[in-house]
Amino acid sequence: MAAVKSTSDNATPVHGISVERSGAVATVWLDRPDRGNGFISDMQIELHDRLAELDADSGIRAIVVTGRGRFFSTGADMEPGGANFAFDAEHTARARNMMAARPRPWKLRTPIIAAMNGSAVGLGLTFPLQWDIRVMNETAKYGFVFTRRGLIPEQNSLWLLPKLVGLSTAMDLLLTGRLFSGADAKVMGLATEAVPAEEVLPRALAIADEIATHTSPLAVGLTKQLAYEMLQATDREAAFHREWEIFRWMGRQPDSAEGVASFIEKRPPQFTGDKHAAPPEATELWEAPDV
Repeated sequence: MAAVKSTSDNATPVHGISVERSGAVATVWLDRPDRGNGFISDMQIELHDRLAELDADSGIRAIVVTGRGRFFSTGADMEPGGANFAFDAEHTARARNMMAARPRPWKLRTPIIAAMNGSAVGLGLTFPLQWDIRVMNETAKYGFVFTRRGLIPEQNSLWLLPKLVGLSTAMDLLLTGRLFSGADAKVMGLATEAVPAEEVLPRALAIADEIATHTSPLAVGLTKQLAYEMLQATDREAAFHREWEIFRWMGRQPDSAEGVASFIEKRPPQFTGDKHAAPPEATELWEAPDV
C-alpha cells in the first residue's frame, strides 16, 4: 500500500474532484464551485474512485469531504450537458454497470466525514448520507427534493434514512421534499454536529485528526465494518456472538497491548495495526440460555 504524503494529489480538479493530504488525513473537495458542485456522471465516478484509493492507502486514517465555494452540492447538475433522467436502454445499461462497480462507502475501512459547508439537496445529500459522520452548517438548507422533481429518492437513502432518523421523520422529509436547516438536521439525528459555516471544515478536520491521532486504525476499521454489518443483522444473538468473537481476537493483537500500555504510561499510543487486516472467520454460534 502507498505511503502517506503531505501534498495536493490534484492541484487542478479532475472531473470536479480534487484531493489534499496532510499527514494521515485526506481532504476530498467537490470542486465545481461555478456549478454549485453539482454532480455529473464523471464527477460521481471520480469521487468514489478517489475514496477507494485513499482507503487503500494504509497511511490515511480519516477522510474529510467538503465543497468548494458557497455550496456543499446542489445535487445533480440539471443544466444542458448535465443530468438527464430520461434513461434509454443504452444509458441504463451503462449506469447499471457503473453502479455495480462503484465502491460502497460503508465497506471502506477508513472513516469518511462530511464537512457540509453549505446547502445540499438531492444527490448532494444522499451521498453524504452513506458516509460515517456529518458536520453541517447550522443555517444552510438541505433537502431530499426528489418528489419535487418527479423522481424517487436514490443512493440507498430509502433504506438508510429511516434507520437514522426514524420512519415518521423520514417519511416527512422524503414525501414533502421540504428544505430544513442544519440545526434541524442535528435535532433529527441526521447531522452529527451543526455549527456555524466558518467552523464546519475546521470541526470536521478536528474529528479526523482525533481519529488519526488517538485510535487504532485496525480497531476503527473493524468497528466501522461491524457497525454496518450489525445494521443489517436480523439475528441479535448471532450479532452478539460475532461482536464477542472479534473483541476477543482484537485483544490478542499488538494494538490492544499498546492501547493499554500507553494509557498506563500516560503517553500517546503508537498503533501499528493494519486497517485492512482480516478478522477471523465466524465460528459456530453458541447455545444461548433459553430463559
